[in-house]
Amino acid sequence: MEEILLQNKKHGMRTLLVCVLVELVALAGVIFSAILDESGVANALWIPLLVISLAVMFVAWIPLVGLRVLKPQEALALTLFGKYIGTIKGEGFYAVNPFCVAVNPAAQTKLNQSGDVKHSSLQPTVNADLNVSFEIPNKKLSLKIMTLNNNRQKINDCLGNPVEIGIAVMWRIVDTAKAVFNVDNYKEYLSLQCDSALRNIVRIYPYDVAPGVDTTGDGVNDDGSLRGSSDIVASRIRDEIQSRVNEAGIEIIEARITYLAYAPEIAAVMLQRQQASAIIDARKMIVDGAVGMVEMALERLNENNLVQLDEERKAAMVSNLLVVLCGNHDAQPIVNTGSLY
Repeated sequence: MEEILLQNKKHGMRTLLVCVLVELVALAGVIFSAILDESGVANALWIPLLVISLAVMFVAWIPLVGLRVLKPQEALALTLFGKYIGTIKGEGFYAVNPFCVAVNPAAQTKLNQSGDVKHSSLQPTVNADLNVSFEIPNKKLSLKIMTLNNNRQKINDCLGNPVEIGIAVMWRIVDTAKAVFNVDNYKEYLSLQCDSALRNIVRIYPYDVAPGVDTTGDGVNDDGSLRGSSDIVASRIRDEIQSRVNEAGIEIIEARITYLAYAPEIAAVMLQRQQASAIIDARKMIVDGAVGMVEMALERLNENNLVQLDEERKAAMVSNLLVVLCGNHDAQPIVNTGSLY
């Protein structure tokens, strides 16, 4: 299905004025025929004039049904007796075939900010003032850039750890014919394809950097992860969604990860693991620094010949310095007033 743009249809105002003028002329004909009937002159003329005027009055309003008003970045896909005849785009006052019908299968589908797909039918709603109102579906297609914020999904990463992730997808319609006729409901179709593409990409990556994982498919282990390579992951998710929605006439402008965390059932365990890893890294840094400081202290003592220490005393000094430097609490010094040995 290829999109057909209807050109030279922006003559709605001209059609409106002509129809109003014809209606006024027909009304004048009815009034004039009544005057002729009352006057009794030319009795043979007032009956055809009345019939023609009434017929014109009942027919002249039909073109008014084909009047359409579009705002910027709006479109209407039109069908005539079930056949797609074209699309009108852009702001303006249009006059089309009055028997044309606008088609938008997703008119009653709303993608809320949370990403939930809800259906609303033409049902009466009662407000606090007991006023009954009806919601009429809008058949216009929006060509603006829209945002789909899908619900968070629980997906297993490449290591089997359950991860909760959410994405925001910026999209717009670029082909109205494909969006309306190639899929049953382009909004639901986009939402489902986003979920499927997100699952296919996330299962390739670990949540955090893990050894022995190939995320690019080139056979070489790399450092890719959901947490550290969010831009790359988002780009792959966008490309995956785009490949799935081409037939629906939708362009995916951007996809971004909006939420990423371990699933609640393993979040506490993974937090302890991260804390343990951080403690180990901190201890390694402390030990490396303490060893360097002990080496520097021994070198300075040897250079200045302040104290001559045998190997046993050096070992005791090293032990004491490491305890002081690596300990979590301040050391309590003991002053030795006697002999060194």
